[in-house]
Amino acid sequence: MVKVAVLGYGTVGSGVVQVIKDNQKYVSKKSGTDVDVKYILDLRDFPGDPYENLVTHEFDDILNDPEVSVVCETMGGVGAAYKFSKACLEAGKSVCTSNKELVAKNGPELLEIAKEHNCSYLFEASVGGGIPIIRPIMDALAAEKIESILGILNGTTNYILTKMKDEGADFDDVLKQAQDLGYAERNPEADIEGHDACRKIAILSSLMLGQTVDSEKLHTEGISKITGADFTYAKAMGKSIKLLGVSEAGENEDEVLAFVAPFMIDESHPLAMVNDVFNGIFVTGNMVGNTMYYGKGAGKLPTASAVVADVIDAARHVGKNVPCYWEGKEAKLLDFNEVSHSFFVRVKAEALGEIKSLVPGGEVVNADVPGQAGILTGEIKEKDFAAIESKLGEKILGKIRVYKEN
Repeated sequence: MVKVAVLGYGTVGSGVVQVIKDNQKYVSKKSGTDVDVKYILDLRDFPGDPYENLVTHEFDDILNDPEVSVVCETMGGVGAAYKFSKACLEAGKSVCTSNKELVAKNGPELLEIAKEHNCSYLFEASVGGGIPIIRPIMDALAAEKIESILGILNGTTNYILTKMKDEGADFDDVLKQAQDLGYAERNPEADIEGHDACRKIAILSSLMLGQTVDSEKLHTEGISKITGADFTYAKAMGKSIKLLGVSEAGENEDEVLAFVAPFMIDESHPLAMVNDVFNGIFVTGNMVGNTMYYGKGAGKLPTASAVVADVIDAARHVGKNVPCYWEGKEAKLLDFNEVSHSFFVRVKAEALGEIKSLVPGGEVVNADVPGQAGILTGEIKEKDFAAIESKLGEKILGKIRVYKEN
């Protein structure tokens, strides 16, 4: 019998309890032993909730109970979540989490503690919500040298971009709609400025290399500067606009290029067809080539399902460590400023001649947007384009990189 404690009874935590209870027959069968929830830790009471009798306000009830061997951390943040996760691992209790911020910041440390205490730190739900992506990288693709990872990693931003494209809606209007539907937080900065996607691509990059990629050092751009005019030009070019997390292995085994930014991608690319709150992730191995993972990247039950999949894995390995090949040694980040991209640039109409003289291979894009002109540059280094931006100042109205398949 495996007893489970759930830390935090919010959206994901309540989903974890629901998945274990509603699918208990399947969860127990696949674990090889009976699995049930013994505690729910939260500061609040939940009168009328079917599981209110499981609620405790004292973490020590869980920590000191030898019956509890698996803990689901669904609190979020890096304060109490870190403290409680570390304490549970030191007590030999496996921890399953959906907390991408904690995994990105403290993953190697918590993995090492789990190894030392013959338990496991599992985090399938930290990237991609309900999409299996951590386990495929670690297990199914274990024989591969992974060369690159490319993906739509944030459902909120993908929902916003999809609505802007399909309905011609303004960014602010769609953001409010996303908030009303519960897809975006009241403070949406982590999503719309790319920080959430950045943490996820850092986790995937770390697993790709087996070394730590620091999310706080990655170049990160969000979607708050994308406008309806950008979609007008994109349509004229046969392209879509997506926020992409990009990770490419360097020539040396400890080198990686990783960043997050909006891109124009061809409508024929599979990621262009990933819409609304769905995520899509490409993983490229040197032997298998491209593999793609698609599904709901967020939401109560999809994310909870991934957490419970880790519970099953932990239940199968009580008293043992499920290994994860991610060392604390920090990987070398390749210089983003030295990377070359093509850019789509919107400028004030009167500045078209000036920018054409400054960019290599500039190709004018006609989309009949009043007072504006569009130009598609040839390949240019990031640092060189930044110099052009600085020179033209407010004459540049917007820029988006253009994805080119290798």
